[in-house]
Amino acid sequence: MINIRLIIKALGFLLLVEGISMLLALVVTLIYNEYDTNAFAVSASVSISVGAINILFTRKISEKMNKREGFTIVSLVWIVFSFFGCLPYILSGAIPNFTNAFFETMSGFTTTGSSILNNIEELPHGILFWRSMTQWLGGMGIIVLSLAILPIFGIGGMQLYAAEVPGPAPDKISPKIKQTAKMLWSIYLLFTVSEMLLLWIGGMNIFDAVCHSFTTMATGGFSTKQASIAHWDSPFIHYVIIVFMFLAGTNFSLSYCALKGNFKRVFADEEFRFYLFFIGFFTVLIFLGQLVSSYYGVEMAFRHSMFQVISILTTTGYATADYLLWHPLLTILIFTLFFFGGSAGSTGGSVKIMRIVILLKNSYYELRRMIHPHAVIPVKFNKHSVDPKIVTNVLAFFIMYFLIFIISTVIFTGIEPDLESAMGAVATCLGNIGPGIGKVGPAENFLYIAPAGKWFLSGLMLLGRLELFTVLVLFTPTFWKD
Repeated sequence: MINIRLIIKALGFLLLVEGISMLLALVVTLIYNEYDTNAFAVSASVSISVGAINILFTRKISEKMNKREGFTIVSLVWIVFSFFGCLPYILSGAIPNFTNAFFETMSGFTTTGSSILNNIEELPHGILFWRSMTQWLGGMGIIVLSLAILPIFGIGGMQLYAAEVPGPAPDKISPKIKQTAKMLWSIYLLFTVSEMLLLWIGGMNIFDAVCHSFTTMATGGFSTKQASIAHWDSPFIHYVIIVFMFLAGTNFSLSYCALKGNFKRVFADEEFRFYLFFIGFFTVLIFLGQLVSSYYGVEMAFRHSMFQVISILTTTGYATADYLLWHPLLTILIFTLFFFGGSAGSTGGSVKIMRIVILLKNSYYELRRMIHPHAVIPVKFNKHSVDPKIVTNVLAFFIMYFLIFIISTVIFTGIEPDLESAMGAVATCLGNIGPGIGKVGPAENFLYIAPAGKWFLSGLMLLGRLELFTVLVLFTPTFWKD
């Protein structure tokens, strides 16, 4: 039987993390002396109080966590965090409508980056800081953050890690899960601070630099400007963000190897090589298309092409240009990238490069098996045979992902009749990308979507962030059987 009190205890500790994070936003409101101070004081107090009550109510619970509790906590925490996380928006009046506030918060914590805001630059600094922090916390995963904390209180971590990082092969840097979490967050923090300093040197003020470094490393894409990164007509700033979007979409285990000086291990990694190839291939195609069809010069065409390719492929969602105004063929190429995603073990969403590589290899080997039906031809990745169970999992994921995309698009056309906009909204929320196509493109937002549509898309954000199976398994009868 599932241990409800253990789940309540874990969520209590995680709510403390959220409440403390709100206190950081409270400090920002005090520095700028704006009207959202009381909103953050109340929101932080409520979150910390509810978290503390949960902990006190379950303080004698010390049973070992199993997979069922792990999957349940991971799925629930995003919902709970979004409910409490939208309080500052509502109480400050920045987003008075509950549905809109929840949508914006879920978009933040899942690092989707889809927004309902049309007045970003009019919002107080505390709200903008909190908006960016929701993505930064969600980027590496609230659960991964908690792995360094929960074991102290007798709550195990491996089940949470397996549920939070449900890709084909979660790669632990250290044999101890708590040490892995600390190393991942150390790298995450190092990259965040590095980008912040470079953006500040490049001309951003310190507040904008902090917020954009938060949302770049999270591959989230929330900006403090309505025009996103296009607000800054600075090649230096654009290239800095390109570099850190690329790093955020790279397996953090490889980043750890690179920081240790083991570059041979990095370039020997098959997923990383395909990651480079896809970025290069689509950048060159779109760059050539821009040279032929646009008024951009060579450098600007290259910069906009590379920026948008990396932004969409890593599911960051920043924009330096409206790709819907490009030649239709280039827009189709950009939409194709909605179904790629970053590397496994990165903060990126969508399908992930590793799954694409395994699918391509299995398809190729299947042709060879037809020619040599008696030969044993295993799928190999990084020179190692891939467990058939992983291949089956990848195939199941692909089928499930595109079935959900197709069915959700059909359902969503009942809310948004324009098929292009419906496809764009579903694809971008399921892939945690941000901007879509049609009426939800990079120059528009999701404000006009009906309330039912926003709740539907919020569910897709959660489903995509936890890579389908973590959430879907909760709806199977087997999961609830003893």
